Amino acid sequence: MSTCLVTGATGYVGGRLVPQLLEHGHSVRVLARHPERLQDRPWAADVEIVAGDALDSERLSEAMSGADVAYYLLHSIQHGTDLEESERRMARMFADAARASDLRRIVYLGGLAPEIPTSQMSAHMRSRVEVGQILRDSGVPTAEFRAAVIIGSGSASFEMLRYLTERLPAMITPRWVRSHTQPIAIRDVLRYLVGAAGLPPEVSRSFEIGGPDVLTYQEMMQRYAAVAGLRPRIILPINLLTPSLSSHWVNVVTPVPRAIARPLVQSLRHPSVCHEHHIGEWIPDPPGGLLTFDESVRLALTRVRSAEVVTRWSDASVPGAPSDPLPSDPDWSGGSMYEDVRELHCDAPPEQLWAAVDRIGGDHGWYSARILWEVRGLIDRLVGGVGLRRGRRDPDVLAVGDAVDFWRVEERVPPRLLRLRAEMKLPGLAWLEFSAGPEAGGSRLRQRAVFLPRGLAGHAYWWAVAPFHAVVFQPMIRHIVRRAETSEPRSTRAAA
Repeated sequence: MSTCLVTGATGYVGGRLVPQLLEHGHSVRVLARHPERLQDRPWAADVEIVAGDALDSERLSEAMSGADVAYYLLHSIQHGTDLEESERRMARMFADAARASDLRRIVYLGGLAPEIPTSQMSAHMRSRVEVGQILRDSGVPTAEFRAAVIIGSGSASFEMLRYLTERLPAMITPRWVRSHTQPIAIRDVLRYLVGAAGLPPEVSRSFEIGGPDVLTYQEMMQRYAAVAGLRPRIILPINLLTPSLSSHWVNVVTPVPRAIARPLVQSLRHPSVCHEHHIGEWIPDPPGGLLTFDESVRLALTRVRSAEVVTRWSDASVPGAPSDPLPSDPDWSGGSMYEDVRELHCDAPPEQLWAAVDRIGGDHGWYSARILWEVRGLIDRLVGGVGLRRGRRDPDVLAVGDAVDFWRVEERVPPRLLRLRAEMKLPGLAWLEFSAGPEAGGSRLRQRAVFLPRGLAGHAYWWAVAPFHAVVFQPMIRHIVRRAETSEPRSTRAAA
């Protein structure tokens, strides 16, 4: 097994790569500018963390000392006009440090470049190609993986595809939607990255990696719609939208910021298709083959629909899959997720506050606007839902898996967290979450209602019910706190 240095561990791919390397028996060291962002990762105690910048040669050399393999997962995707120079400088410093160390391999994840002159490439793609060349010229054996669209919950490419498709049942699109590309699942990307640690020293080259499907962006949107259970999209490509205008359009329609959308759009202007699969000679395909586009989307959707507000996977079809969303994913990865968050101080201790939270629903009600809850339950029953008729198993204590009216307990960590998942009929997914914690003079309750819309109907639903939140959610948190402050501690009642 090897000692692996991972740069970019706070990013999308790096955050998934670290636990995969650990799982395969490697020792892992990470170089992070902000190590505090790693302290809550499940694997933080299992890795060595070096605080430093990849542009600090001294810290970079320290991080590489004693390492066998170094993963270069650094991309300045949001830089401005100095992007290419910044990328060039960072890659050269990395190459110099690798050359001066005992490192036996560099692994780099770059982009699948189109077959056009570099002068015609976007600055972002051109810099990725140049970084690969700089690393290979270091003299240290280098495996450069070139990937096009990466399909995984939280990835920029997937989120752009997801929101464009879900929000626009009919759209006028730029002509790049007819360009062919070869998407690959994040799971397969990670398998290649992990496998690269064991490549023989004579292997130093670039590899093109892609899934089994070659599709246009238009076809990907239609396939996504089919997997997501949406109606076929009406797509009319025109030649008027430039990449710059397209990036503005993507920024408006999706949660992907324009700074990220622009290089993604530019990379789609030309076909990005693999012309070789030589990596298969050293890292064979898995027994079932690489994940297809449809399988990748299905897995990503399962995770994104469960994990935006879930820390434990209740959907165990692929438990612990590396494509699961992580807390480290970009803030915009759940960009269409709506929230209603309210906090309130409570004079009672956390345990007493928890007892009030644990009694929610059933015969106790929902601490606010009873008539509105009953109306919502009736509407749910009329459209074929479960309504409020299920009540709850125990009047005072909940358990994971319990039904609570038209909710289900998805997570319960006494005395600090209760998360309910909605099972009423909705054009989307919804959760209601309560977090309790100590605070000077008592405790604090955080109440969070979350809605993940599905299509335009989902967005319309949220804004239709939003005016009622003030008469439902604000009284709810206030009455929970009041109940906690006026009730005896549960242990006292039990003893009596």
